[in-house]
Amino acid sequence: MEEAISKNLDLVEVAPQADPPVVKVMDYGKFKYEQEKKAQQARKSQKQVEVKEIQLRPKTADHHLDFKVRRARGWLEEGKKVKVRLRFRGREITYPEIGRERLRIIAEELSDVAEVEQRPSMDRYSMLMVLTPKSE
Repeated sequence: MEEAISKNLDLVEVAPQADPPVVKVMDYGKFKYEQEKKAQQARKSQKQVEVKEIQLRPKTADHHLDFKVRRARGWLEEGKKVKVRLRFRGREITYPEIGRERLRIIAEELSDVAEVEQRPSMDRYSMLMVLTPKSE
């Protein structure tokens, strides 16, 4: 205790559950600052996965579908996830099998660069599928 006071430092309890408790003489403010810097650096170095979305309809033309798939391929090659959302309007909702077939075709076309993370599922008036880049 006297040593910490004489050096103008803090006496910090490191292991309170030990018998006797373990303490360390240090500058507590500097210690907290360094801990915060380490945590900030860890957050900074984390990889953020971006999610892009493609929206289609069951009656989307093949040409339009092809260029949407090309766009998704580019995103997947960049390492981004892709959500494929198929929106149903009016009476289209009575034919969800058409939507499943469309999403299956898209998944097959992108199977060389992507794998299906979330299978097609209905959510009110839309069907959603999530594709993730293939891990190598």
